[in-house]
Amino acid sequence: MARQLFELCGTDPARVFSPFCWRSRMALAHKGLEFESLPWRFTETARLAFAKHDKVPVLVDGDAVVVESFDIARHLDTAYPAAPSLMHDAPKAYRFIGAWTDTVLHGGIAGLLVSDIPALLDEADRAYFIANREKRYGRTLAEVTAGREDRLPAFRASLLPLRHALRGRDFLGGAAPDYGDYTVFGGFMWARTVSRFELLAADDPVYAWRERMLDLFGGMARRTPS
Repeated sequence: MARQLFELCGTDPARVFSPFCWRSRMALAHKGLEFESLPWRFTETARLAFAKHDKVPVLVDGDAVVVESFDIARHLDTAYPAAPSLMHDAPKAYRFIGAWTDTVLHGGIAGLLVSDIPALLDEADRAYFIANREKRYGRTLAEVTAGREDRLPAFRASLLPLRHALRGRDFLGGAAPDYGDYTVFGGFMWARTVSRFELLAADDPVYAWRERMLDLFGGMARRTPS
């Protein structure tokens, strides 16, 4: 059976925008593994019934069905030990990076860009997304992102730990990227694929790191519609 990765998109199947799917997409490329991308949309939960899950990414790798991006990375390290390691036999160390990314980074990005996402969705997904996110925030999506230009400096300031971690190195993983890089990069790919609003200043070391990430694996991320 071909290796398959179910990934979130909108009307354009090539515009994969889930940050978690990007973690898995980059992890597969890191391992040098080919895969078939299967576009999946918010209202297609029935298609994932075989995985007993309702969100993507979902990886089908031969007889293995793996859900959740972190578990997919652990599966790849276990199943393909001869390929470059993602977590260097220390998965616990990457849980903190994931926790910081899921809360600080993703929370900040969503507060600046969430109102740009409905334009990428078809009618059914748009209605679902707006109702779901407005219930979560307790206000309209336009209200969530209102005044984002004024809030941008605070978001950029929140990236200080990332700047410190990158000091004197090209990647969080050192001379080469690892799963820590892919975890954080997923958030920036989410932003890049859903909005024209620029999160980073050109002189920011995080911007330079993001450029290096975009060029990995033959520019796989850079070629994605954005």
